[in-house]
Amino acid sequence: MVVFPLVVVPAQGEASELSAGVSFGWVQAGTAQRLAMGPHAGMSWRIERDLLFKVHDQCSVVPPIQAGGAGVYNHTSVAIGYAWKSGDVSAGPSVAVYFMPACGSTLCGRIAGMAVGGHARMNAYLLDRSACR
Repeated sequence: MVVFPLVVVPAQGEASELSAGVSFGWVQAGTAQRLAMGPHAGMSWRIERDLLFKVHDQCSVVPPIQAGGAGVYNHTSVAIGYAWKSGDVSAGPSVAVYFMPACGSTLCGRIAGMAVGGHARMNAYLLDRSACR
């Protein structure tokens, strides 16, 4: 049996975040809501001590099991933010691209397009630092 000693050196923490998951929900195009599911991923890292850079992407797929067929909606955002000990705030531009079925009260068809907008987010961290010692 080989044992390697673990040396703990106190240092200021640097945080980067990589997150991913799968979402289930509904997308409404026209008057009908449609089941949508898909992956999302994001990452953030500190550029300087308190300055953050963030990127987030979410892709929603409308499965072809519903009237009107399949569709897709993708939303991407980038942001610059400010971080402090117990949270952060960020804002920046975003773009969405979509191609999906849409139904009104009498007609159904397909819509496609791109929407440019903005994205803002605030995070608060509730962990008690004394629990990490």
